Amino acid sequence: MSLIQKNIFNNGISVITEEMPDVESSCVGIWVPAGSRNETRENNGISHFIEHLLFKGTARRTALDISREIESVGGMLNAFTGREMTCFYAKVLNKDLPLAIDLLSDIFLHSKFDKAEMEKERLVVLQEIKMVEDTPDDLIHDLFAERFWKGHAIGRSVLGTTANIKRIGRDGALGYFTRHYRGAGVFIAAAGGFKTKGVVKLLKETFGRLRLRQGGVVKDGPASFAGSRLIKKDLEQVHLCMGVPAPEQCHPDRFKVYLINTMLGSGMSSRLFQEIREKRGLAYSVYSYLSLCRDAGSLVAYAGTSKESFPEVVALMLKEFARLGKGVGKDELANAKEQLKGGMLLGLETSDSRMTKLARDEFYFGRHVPVKEIVRGINKVTLKDISETARRLFNPELVTLVAMGRVSKNGLPKRLQAADKQGASL
Repeated sequence: MSLIQKNIFNNGISVITEEMPDVESSCVGIWVPAGSRNETRENNGISHFIEHLLFKGTARRTALDISREIESVGGMLNAFTGREMTCFYAKVLNKDLPLAIDLLSDIFLHSKFDKAEMEKERLVVLQEIKMVEDTPDDLIHDLFAERFWKGHAIGRSVLGTTANIKRIGRDGALGYFTRHYRGAGVFIAAAGGFKTKGVVKLLKETFGRLRLRQGGVVKDGPASFAGSRLIKKDLEQVHLCMGVPAPEQCHPDRFKVYLINTMLGSGMSSRLFQEIREKRGLAYSVYSYLSLCRDAGSLVAYAGTSKESFPEVVALMLKEFARLGKGVGKDELANAKEQLKGGMLLGLETSDSRMTKLARDEFYFGRHVPVKEIVRGINKVTLKDISETARRLFNPELVTLVAMGRVSKNGLPKRLQAADKQGASL
């Protein structure tokens, strides 16, 4: 029998499990196919706020009880909210998995949304927003997404705005929770040193009884907008993000884009790190990353530099974008493939990372994607694939720049000084 199984309850909830016989821990997560993308401009931030509220007490447990019970066994109970998904998860020793499932089911199914606790947690979330606003190397990524996906929910901050958080009431939170966290598509993923039969039995006793409602409204796909936004702020550094549209998470070209990102800005041997930091000393932090969703994506380069070096760093990024389209060497591509495969395999050694992979596979592909299939996809990418994909990806007309600090447009290419231009995906 396969170590990875999928069981579906009568109410439609799927349970995807992976048995890891040689590990001492287990991780189980409840995944909701909703996040900041499902919000309106007026309630932006409500998903993240609800994430906090589910830890503030149930009919059986106070917030302190919840913390004490998981910590009494050395476990971890946590959650995170993204643009498209929200997850509530627990990681414990194998022997304590029944407790973890009981805690997760209790907070997810029986949270009280107590008004007094809600007011206290509102203050916590407001402080979290202020913390990000005071951290420019974090904030710049939200500002970039907002500008890049201009006018679309996918570009809004997961944390939301101060004004929104202040006005979200209990009825609004409960209504949103009922629509999206009780909707079709909720599923559970678990990985660790357990037997699937026992885990499914425990989950069925609680989640098998849950009545699911119709899911949220399907959103239109976003369009990117090229151009620039320069935000003047009295900072010691200029923080900048420059990016282009990338394929969606399931696109056939995803492996090519993974490798392009690896060579561009993933690690100390990457082109951006070598050119901007090692050769010229223009930045301490410089890297690139992919943000891929169900129907859209972006590849973004980040750097923190001085106001004097800002135009030079922008020019170097654009130069590296263009150079990738002119081709790469055999050794560079081979090294990138090994880096990508090695990082993936090393990252899948723990029960929580395995649980997350199961969930992402289910959400984006509707099936388990074997590691061997991913490795084959990476290995199949050719030098020609890289150059052709990079030329399409790094079309100068599709580049978006957002920078914050003591900035000006002086020295920037004219196309980055132009008015907004709607872009397109790869």
